Amino acid sequence: MPTILSAAEVIPPYEIRQEQATLLARELFSDSFTDIDRLLRAFPNGQIETRYFVKDLSWYRERHTFEEKNKAYVEEAVKLGKAAIEKCLHNSQFLKRPIAYEEIDAIFFISSTGIATPSIEARIMNQLPFGPHTKRIPIWGLGCAGGASGLSRAFEYCLAFPEAKVIVVSVELCSLTFQPNDATKSNLIGTSLFSDGIACVLVCGDACKFNKIGQKTAYPSILAVESSLMPESLDVMGWDVKNEGLFVIFSRDIPHIIEKWLKPTVKNFLKKNHLSLKMIDYLIAHPGGKKVLDAYIKSLEIASSMTDLSFQVLKHYGNMSSATILYVLRRYLEMDIQSGSYGLCTALGPGFSSELLLLRWQE
Repeated sequence: MPTILSAAEVIPPYEIRQEQATLLARELFSDSFTDIDRLLRAFPNGQIETRYFVKDLSWYRERHTFEEKNKAYVEEAVKLGKAAIEKCLHNSQFLKRPIAYEEIDAIFFISSTGIATPSIEARIMNQLPFGPHTKRIPIWGLGCAGGASGLSRAFEYCLAFPEAKVIVVSVELCSLTFQPNDATKSNLIGTSLFSDGIACVLVCGDACKFNKIGQKTAYPSILAVESSLMPESLDVMGWDVKNEGLFVIFSRDIPHIIEKWLKPTVKNFLKKNHLSLKMIDYLIAHPGGKKVLDAYIKSLEIASSMTDLSFQVLKHYGNMSSATILYVLRRYLEMDIQSGSYGLCTALGPGFSSELLLLRWQE
């Protein structure tokens, strides 16, 4: 089965402590909310300590047009996306040898926080020596589910082309979508959660001779994937596009929806693959927020320790939309996981939707 062989992340230049973000939110929103002190409790309650942005905090105090924000998105996405690809394909922690750019058959580029045509991966291909016939598959609009969806589409590509090596590149610059004039609770909560993240993952088909490429003893193969869409849920999560840019839609009901909807979705997926939740050793979950992780634990009736790595990523990096689950995945790749172990990769996004991947570590 298609196998995940390498992963890398690139950390944006500006570390923002949650206390700094809280002070900025108070400065910008205190005139808009009479209960600002109560609302600002969301910042410490989310248990995020640090996040990373592509601009320093003074940039967010200023008003910027949609054009200015999107120009910054394109510039930073090309620079940081390129760095993530280089790091992934030259990662000696996971690979015995560097993977030449010409060996990559397809690039799945994932983002929901900016707009570019030609898309970002085409711009990166003008800076790195990919082959001229490398296939480009830009995927936009899947939000927090995008990273897992990119892995699923890479899996399907490698099933069709077993000799293929493909990369999934996620660039999410959530901070550039910030709207200081949006006096909604969704925007305030989003300000407490979202951050910038960039990651790249290498997926290879069965005919790639993993033993000559991979550095580790066992790697996660993707056994099956499933996408699910909840009917009549378009208003749960997403963007409202206005003249000033992208305005966040973020329902307070998301944790409750997860509790009710996720378990039957997961159980049915595992049943199709002759497994049950008790047989899953590792949960590679997108940490949308502390309440989202709590909802995973409650809904799936799993030990809280199964979300520890997801929580650590949330704590130190915040919610980086589609890139976040790839940060979590890299930490599982670093572990020496026994061959035969099962993992469940799960992320939720706009639609309202879920993406599930069944993993099994194999030598």
